[in-house]
Amino acid sequence: PVQKAELTRLANTFLHVPNLHWILVEDSQRRTPLVTRLLQETGLNYTHLNVETPRNYKLRGDMTDPRIPRGTMQRNLALRWLRETFSPNNSNSQPGIVYFADDDNTYSLDLFEEMRSTRKVSVWPVAFVGGLRYESPKVNTMGKVYGWKTVFDPNRPFAIDMAGFAVNLRLILFKPQAYFKLRGVKGGYQESSLLRELVTLSDLEPKAANCTKVLVWHTRTEKPVLVNEGKKGFTDSNVEI
Repeated sequence: PVQKAELTRLANTFLHVPNLHWILVEDSQRRTPLVTRLLQETGLNYTHLNVETPRNYKLRGDMTDPRIPRGTMQRNLALRWLRETFSPNNSNSQPGIVYFADDDNTYSLDLFEEMRSTRKVSVWPVAFVGGLRYESPKVNTMGKVYGWKTVFDPNRPFAIDMAGFAVNLRLILFKPQAYFKLRGVKGGYQESSLLRELVTLSDLEPKAANCTKVLVWHTRTEKPVLVNEGKKGFTDSNVEI
């Protein structure tokens, strides 16, 4: 029930970001009227896509099992759209930076300015993930990433949250084999499954003052308490929330 609220908040952030194109991919069999109307009313440049996650990959009820990958098919559809829309062989190809923004995060506008100079893959800290105040790449005095500040499986090839990196569009176009893996990859390894196809650790570009500033927070929206819904004479189910 919080989808419209989260997308509204995200859209209000995006409205302050110059030269932004929002690729929104719904996890559904068809594009829903609610999201279609919301996008039209924002005034943003956008592309609206949809693909439904197979039932056996969906979380059940209130499960938040980190071993089950989420949003994989949707992100991959967005990558496919980029590759079908833009050509890597054109010297005047559309420049751009690709960022996988979840609708339940909070973003500083500074983050989008930081990522604009990404040559290959840029990285930064993310707050409120992995049971920590923040997770972050480790950066040495030479400004190179050499490891990860994280408790959850720090030996992952790229132990980073989805909100903690951005990719140059040209790299996406020149590496057409690079996708997020759905099968055989547990939650927490989705980021690594893509990034290992694109770069090595030494290629990473630390942003946010060499990863000393937090510019994105994994806040999440609290599940609303609706125990009084359904009682006669109260809210109108036809009112869109």
